[in-house]
Amino acid sequence: MEDPEAQPSEESVVKPLNLENQFAGSPPEIVKKVTKSGRSGLARSTISSSLQTSNSVAVTRRNSTGGVPGKSSASSASQQNNASTIAGKKPTTPESVRRSLPELRRSSLPSVATKPTSRANLSETRKSVPVSPMGRSLSTSTASDSNIQKTVRKSTVKPALSASSSLKRITSSSLDSTSSSTSRKTISKVSSPTTRSPTVSSGLRAGSLSSSLDISSNLSGRKKAATPESRDSRFIVLPQVEIKAGDDVRLNLRGHRVRSLNASGLNLSPNLEFVYPRDNLLSTLDGVEILTRVKFLDLSFNDFKGPGFEPLENCKALQQLYLAGNQITSLVSLPQLPNLEFLSVAQNKLKSLSMASQPRLQVLAASKNRISTLKGFPYLPVLEHLRVEENPILKMPHLEAASILLVGPTLKKFNDRYLSRDELALAKRYPAHTALCIRDGWEFCRPEHAADSTFRFLFEQWKDRFPPGYLLKEASIDKPFEEDACRCHIVFVQESTLSIDPNIILKYKWFLGERALSNFTAIPDAIGEVYWPKHEDIDKILKVECTPVLGQTECPPIFVTSTPVARGNGIPKVVNLEVDGELVEGNLIKGHAKVAWCGGTPGKGVASWLRGRWNSSPVVIAGVEDEEYRLTLDDIDSSLVFMYTPVTEEGAKGEPQYKHTDFVKAALPSVSNVRIIGDAVEGNVIRGVGNYFGGREGRSKFEWLLENKETGDFLLVTSGTSEYTLTKEDVGRCLAFTYIPINFEGQEGESVSIVSATVRQAPPKVTNVKIIGDLRENSKVTVTGTVTGGTEGSSRVQWFKTNSLTLNGENDLEAMSTSKVAKAFRIPLGAVGYYIVAKYTPMTPDGESGEPVYVISEIAVETLPTSLNFLSITGDYAEGGILIASYGYIGGHEGKNIYNWYLHEVENDTGTLIHEVSGLLQYRVTKDAIGKFISFECTPVRDDGIVGEPRTCLGQERVCPGSPRLLALQIVGNSVEGTILSVDKKYWGGEEGDSVFCWFRTSSDGFQCEIRVANASSYMLSVDDIGFFISVSCEPVRSDWARGPIVLSEQIGPILGGPPTCQSLEFLGSMMEGQRLSFIALYIGGERGDCFHEWFRVKSNRVNEKLSTYEFLDLTLDDVGRSIELVYTPMRKDGAKGNPRSIISDEISPADPVGLDLVIHDCHENQETVPQNTYFGGQEGVGEYTWYRTKTKLNGSALTDISSSSEDVVMCGQTFTYIPSLEDVGAYLALHWLPTCVDGKSGKPLVAISNSPVIPAPPVVSSVHVEKLASGIYSGRENILVDTRDQVSLVGTEKLMMEQSFSSMGLTLKLMRYTPVRSDSVVGELRLSGPTEIVLPESHWKGNRRFFSSETGDRKSFEPLPSQSSCSFRVRFEDIGRCLKCECIVTDVFGRSSEPAYAETAPVLPGIPRIDKLEIEGRGFHTNLYAVRGTYTGGKEGKSKIQWLRSMVGSPDLISISGETGRMYEANVDDVGYRLVAIYTPVREDGIEGQPISASTEPIAVEPDLYKEVKQKPDLGSVKFEVLCDKDRNPKKVPGEECLERRILEINRKRVKVVKPGSKTSFPTTEIRGSYAPPFHVELFRNDHRRLRIVVDSENEVDLMVHSRHLRDVIVLVIRGLAQRFNSTTLNSLLKIET
Repeated sequence: MEDPEAQPSEESVVKPLNLENQFAGSPPEIVKKVTKSGRSGLARSTISSSLQTSNSVAVTRRNSTGGVPGKSSASSASQQNNASTIAGKKPTTPESVRRSLPELRRSSLPSVATKPTSRANLSETRKSVPVSPMGRSLSTSTASDSNIQKTVRKSTVKPALSASSSLKRITSSSLDSTSSSTSRKTISKVSSPTTRSPTVSSGLRAGSLSSSLDISSNLSGRKKAATPESRDSRFIVLPQVEIKAGDDVRLNLRGHRVRSLNASGLNLSPNLEFVYPRDNLLSTLDGVEILTRVKFLDLSFNDFKGPGFEPLENCKALQQLYLAGNQITSLVSLPQLPNLEFLSVAQNKLKSLSMASQPRLQVLAASKNRISTLKGFPYLPVLEHLRVEENPILKMPHLEAASILLVGPTLKKFNDRYLSRDELALAKRYPAHTALCIRDGWEFCRPEHAADSTFRFLFEQWKDRFPPGYLLKEASIDKPFEEDACRCHIVFVQESTLSIDPNIILKYKWFLGERALSNFTAIPDAIGEVYWPKHEDIDKILKVECTPVLGQTECPPIFVTSTPVARGNGIPKVVNLEVDGELVEGNLIKGHAKVAWCGGTPGKGVASWLRGRWNSSPVVIAGVEDEEYRLTLDDIDSSLVFMYTPVTEEGAKGEPQYKHTDFVKAALPSVSNVRIIGDAVEGNVIRGVGNYFGGREGRSKFEWLLENKETGDFLLVTSGTSEYTLTKEDVGRCLAFTYIPINFEGQEGESVSIVSATVRQAPPKVTNVKIIGDLRENSKVTVTGTVTGGTEGSSRVQWFKTNSLTLNGENDLEAMSTSKVAKAFRIPLGAVGYYIVAKYTPMTPDGESGEPVYVISEIAVETLPTSLNFLSITGDYAEGGILIASYGYIGGHEGKNIYNWYLHEVENDTGTLIHEVSGLLQYRVTKDAIGKFISFECTPVRDDGIVGEPRTCLGQERVCPGSPRLLALQIVGNSVEGTILSVDKKYWGGEEGDSVFCWFRTSSDGFQCEIRVANASSYMLSVDDIGFFISVSCEPVRSDWARGPIVLSEQIGPILGGPPTCQSLEFLGSMMEGQRLSFIALYIGGERGDCFHEWFRVKSNRVNEKLSTYEFLDLTLDDVGRSIELVYTPMRKDGAKGNPRSIISDEISPADPVGLDLVIHDCHENQETVPQNTYFGGQEGVGEYTWYRTKTKLNGSALTDISSSSEDVVMCGQTFTYIPSLEDVGAYLALHWLPTCVDGKSGKPLVAISNSPVIPAPPVVSSVHVEKLASGIYSGRENILVDTRDQVSLVGTEKLMMEQSFSSMGLTLKLMRYTPVRSDSVVGELRLSGPTEIVLPESHWKGNRRFFSSETGDRKSFEPLPSQSSCSFRVRFEDIGRCLKCECIVTDVFGRSSEPAYAETAPVLPGIPRIDKLEIEGRGFHTNLYAVRGTYTGGKEGKSKIQWLRSMVGSPDLISISGETGRMYEANVDDVGYRLVAIYTPVREDGIEGQPISASTEPIAVEPDLYKEVKQKPDLGSVKFEVLCDKDRNPKKVPGEECLERRILEINRKRVKVVKPGSKTSFPTTEIRGSYAPPFHVELFRNDHRRLRIVVDSENEVDLMVHSRHLRDVIVLVIRGLAQRFNSTTLNSLLKIET
């Protein structure tokens, strides 16, 4: 930035400098440098040496920074260094000065940079020397003032030297603002206008620079020290402000005595970025809001008092703000500036630093104020430098440590010094919440007292939030580590007993923040007492809010904060180790390890199981290296140890942890796979066996039972042995074997029975076997025998032949047949000369076979004459079928027989020889044979030429045609719309019948669909076919409806569109009056457009009258005798018009005359009655009308035949209308109408009768007027005109009905109303008289009612009911049994009241009991408590009835929950998957019951923690649990802990087993074993949440106890999960697991 008076020839950009000891309250400003051109060469060399010495220049700091004056030693050292530089010597820093640097207080003097006039030197200087401008004023003592002036003069001689290098020793540098005038004088000397030199502006983050004494020690390696990325921690890095800017973005208003920024002529604009309104009289910031792009704003040394910083909210780009030297008392109104990095508020009257959070503030200078407290300290996340010198708060001990706690790790310097190691160490000893306490006003103290002090401080703040009667005993949080459990410790105790109350509930919510004072963000789902910090939480602060809840009251939350989350050491550790499963033989147990991975990658830990006997060390179980282990017989009476060593993916191992179990119990004795070994045959010995389980087996029991055929029951036969010998009495019956398992201790298990097969008899035996029959060739012989050993069944017979009469075994026999059931056998030719042998094997009906018996014929087989013993034709008697003739030749060896085939028209004709197949046994049927019989003739010829008798076989059926099929199929026709495509096919298979055709339409992409209306052999292409390919399929059908395979033709197409054409047009409907005509038009020719059609009526002169263009035409009377013409013009969608087509109908005939409707309305005396009728059927002629009078209303047939009815019906007229007379009054009128056409044709008569009798004429009165008889007395006069039939009787002529109305002066008797009333109470027409004169009102009133209530008894006393003054009253509950009394007071319009009138009710009775708004409250989990609530009405409620039930989802059935009749119900695991239903029957105290009402819940779900644990167990297949069992099985005794023994409950997919663990003297035994088949179930005890009962059947059950309700629910759900096929609801449904 430049001085407004200087006009530089070229601008320069000065990057930020790394400057040591810089906290400035005033901005860098531009100072002109005066040099002589004759020393330019010296200037260049001097500048280079200066660069090698230091990259910063010492400046004199303004007092506005709040800095402390530098010590004389620092000034002296600076002076000596400058002197050596001026002498042209190599600049060095004395060793004593370097050693004394840590003890020196840095002086803050702005630097003055000079530049040579040479442009070459100027450019070189820009590249190598970043220079800071001088401050606005130099504050020194009087003695040092002259030294500064001399220095300036010397720098004029040697312009290349900086101001700091030419300063002499300053004995004291007092930074007092009162010396600003002297400083300005000095600058004026420096900025002599005699020489115009370029000006260098600064972009530093502070307005003044401190002296840098250790320059030479770090000279060479700091060329890049001017960039923020390479800044040293010892230097202040101010924001990088672009100085290369023109006057259009810079405005200097210093010293102009400006009082307001809104003053005219200031030229404030939104484009300004650098504004200097310092040293003015500004007291308000109004007008600064226009500076939306300002980056640098110096408001120092004005008259601001604050608050009033709200206008700065628009300055979003502001980076540096200087407010030093004002009268500001508070920064509360200072808005949050998102880009503010430097803030100077030194030399004000601030009492605290309370302000809005500044997210990018790095430097805060607040020296020389009245700050006495850190309360309200803002959140400054990136603050690096804090200065609070010369403030009362410096008296506070360890202020630096408190600042470190408030700011955080970003703080580097405090009060212009690096942070002390002692203070840093001290700050780490304070609790994590100390910063929050300091911000809220806590008095800072020593760290050893800070924990108690801050707790008392927070206790005082929170004491109003505690639950009544409770105190906060502890509020702390563990030191958090990555992926390790961090637990908060918040304890409330009762104020009276100082003990923990379990009724108080604590709700937790965890938050995460960058710093202690930052805004904390809630961690999703972190609502427990323990939180596991994640990797991304490292170095962040944890905060937990705890909300105490006592009953239904939720108190305000309290909080605890932690230290920053530390990085884990990567060594995992086991937090918790559990073993789940019942410790019963056969069960599956599983170890669960909860591991804190502490920054390591979770891996698979090493698991092992150990087994330990009593008083012996555990031994590793070989081969078991999984977290699951199934208990075996060896584990009984042993304690298992689960050892788990966590291991990360990187290979880091944690410490192994151990979990000891209780002793494993043996399972209850049980037996499975019970079976009977041995054949159930009379005389055999059978044996019963089974697989025992449940410890060591003792003396198990065995029983044999025999079936009673009559009753089906089994009776005990024998016991004590597993073997049984079958006797004759057992034949035909079943035996049952019962296995009762008993363990070594004598405990019985569930018995298992099995039934054997029916006992069979002994094998059958055959005797007296004979061969009966003629032993000749082709003769039939039979074998017979006597079978013993039960009823003979399908005995088997096999035939052999032999040369010898002696049987020497089956090896010498030659088989002639297989073993068959048939005992008859026809002797073949090959048996001639041989003996016949029969093998007879007896068999019973059940398939049991006996020993075979052989029998041989007495003589050898003889031969027969040449002949055929049989002749047959086999094959398909169908066209194309093959017929094969077969025959049986007998009579020696066969020669060359003669074969002939014949066709027969009828069965008995001679037939026609088929020459083509003569001499063949096979014939392929041709089409000529269809419908004819086929015969085969065979003449036997022996090999010696002897010819036998020919034999003929005639086919049993006529030849039928062959299976129809197509040999060829194609489509003939052009592929143009409207063309008729035909099918060309070649058929085979008899006479073709009606073959089935299906046409298909196929798109270009291959999608094919059937044309449903096309099923003929031809098809006309329609608009829907355009663009598609057409194919046809044909299913050949024979004339007798036989069907062949479907054949699909090739496609033709694509189909092209044709001209629009109406191919056919015809009427649809009847050509008769009253009918509706429509039409059917067949359109072809592309996509159909808006075709139009017109209806015309054809007149006699051949002129057509256009009627309509609708889709239909309703024929009317005008169309009768004329024809209708329809003209249809086809139109295509693209607008093409086809030729119109028309059709003309026949003449429209009239309809038959019909009376559609006939209605007689109410009939009145002397008034004309006009009936309402509706005629249809041509032109109506003159119909016949006949009126009848009847005393009774006729209906049905009596009304239809009214002309022939009784004498009560009298004809009274024959015209269309009728006027009732006096005789008709009280009677019904009926009308008989015969509709007639103009041609004389009559229709069916129609009869109607009036709904009511004829109504007499009403009475009439006339000449009604009012006469005044006396004062206030009026009389009404009238003439009465009445019906001649009825008389009107009046009591007197003074019966008046008067209407009164208000007027402006009084009341007017406006008129007198006279209504004549006949003797039958018929009221006549109202007549009104004329008005009278004004009459004063006397009787107008309004009612005022109040209700009273009284207790019933001998003496009634009424009490007023408050706010009950209406005409109605709702009876309340408290009114039951009391009387209600109503008081009425009449008041007229003038305020006059009558005497009160009273009415009293009987005692109020209670209403019917009723319950409204019934609902069930509860959270929906199986461990929650549910309550039924509703609103009761109907008297005082008595003992209302409540019944809790369960309802399966989707089922209407309700299952009652026994014993649950209270308003509260605690759900359990039995309710999972069900809806809870509560039926509430309201009962009044007198026993009256109301209507029962029900309410239900949503399906009960598994509690989330339990859900996670149970979800995976069914997949394991087998689970073991350790349980306790009552060793004293007396059901009347309540089990206690002292009488319980350890058992192992084993559960798998097939069965459940309870095992008693073994001991040193016994083996594990199975006490209960059973499958899940009914009646297996698990019972719970509502009064004991740790007990359960497993019921296998009526004789085998066991009561178990576990350590917690949680474990009991796990066991029950796992059992139900593994027994899913026996459950109505699977575990997946109960747990809502998606499969």
